[in-house]
Amino acid sequence: MMSHEEFERANRRAAGLRSAKPVATAARYDRRLGRVVIRLNSGLDVAFSPRDAQGLQKATAAQLRDIEISPSGFGIYFPTLDVDIYLPALLEGFLGSRAWMAARLGGVGGKSRSAAKLSAARRNGRLGGRPKVIRDRGERRRGR
Repeated sequence: MMSHEEFERANRRAAGLRSAKPVATAARYDRRLGRVVIRLNSGLDVAFSPRDAQGLQKATAAQLRDIEISPSGFGIYFPTLDVDIYLPALLEGFLGSRAWMAARLGGVGGKSRSAAKLSAARRNGRLGGRPKVIRDRGERRRGR
């Protein structure tokens, strides 16, 4: 259980963070733009596409309509989807967990169509595709 002193220290840290970072004062889903729009206490609006945020990728407009702001102003919550977005991370460009972001980046990298990748794919295709894995005495090696 947290002591009174620990509770007071946590409140002081939160107050310091709140004075140093922008907080959400309003949030809404703009159906016309297809974006979640967050109004900050600085007067700026920040918007992002739900398709780019973890847990919101396949959400409908009706599911995105109800948005709650945390009491601290550092989070927005979509109750119909049970999804939280942490505002300081969002402002740094993070729209999900590290693992989720890494998977998305890996998927994008795998779709790369550089000249070198296309050339290598053509060469491999002329040779019959990827080389088969040959198992020899418990070892794995590429054959050709």
